[in-house]
Amino acid sequence: MVNYIRHLESVFDRFSTDQRLTASHVSLYYSLFHLWNLSKFQNPISICRSELMKVSKIGSANTYTRCLKQLDEWGYIQYLPSYNPLKGSLVNLYDFDNSSDKGTDKGSDNSSGNSSVIAVRPSINSLNNTNIKTTKQRNRKTAFSPPSIDEVKEFFLEKKSTTDQAEQFHNHFESNGWLVGGKAKMKNWKAAAQNWVKRSKQFSGEKESYLNVNQDKDYNIPL
Repeated sequence: MVNYIRHLESVFDRFSTDQRLTASHVSLYYSLFHLWNLSKFQNPISICRSELMKVSKIGSANTYTRCLKQLDEWGYIQYLPSYNPLKGSLVNLYDFDNSSDKGTDKGSDNSSGNSSVIAVRPSINSLNNTNIKTTKQRNRKTAFSPPSIDEVKEFFLEKKSTTDQAEQFHNHFESNGWLVGGKAKMKNWKAAAQNWVKRSKQFSGEKESYLNVNQDKDYNIPL
């Protein structure tokens, strides 16, 4: 098991003497180490560019990729890029705790110019397929599917409205691509339909009040 403190102390010593490193390199490495810690120090870890850029405060994708490649070139990590959009790139992190023999895999410690033993802890691919499936399921749950006219009519009747109002609602949003306010993509058509029913009832009440005429009024009386 990786000793958290001794590993970071060893890495910090390397960082302090390596003049090639920038703040972006250091920030990115510590972000990778945090992911490694969350995966219980299993290699390789799957990485997401947008998340790592956010955590490490790197604003440029070019800077992010350059730093990853240079950390790999200088012996801090092993970067395994993926060109599959459904599969994240992988990173192996070396165990820099030299307090005891950690393994036999060799990596080049280019920061000092000498070859040293750096253990890569083997494990299963930590690309979490479960997370990918969960993300796809979440996207399917949130994806909007326009209702049929029959569904809309049934819903309006449940809300004590009319099929005419249902057709007006359906035709209106069908014609504008189911956009709320003409801009935002609709997420819940039933909520929009409830507001439609409510507004139509209010408008109907106002109209009846406006057209309510006193039938007993004597129009022979001068104003």
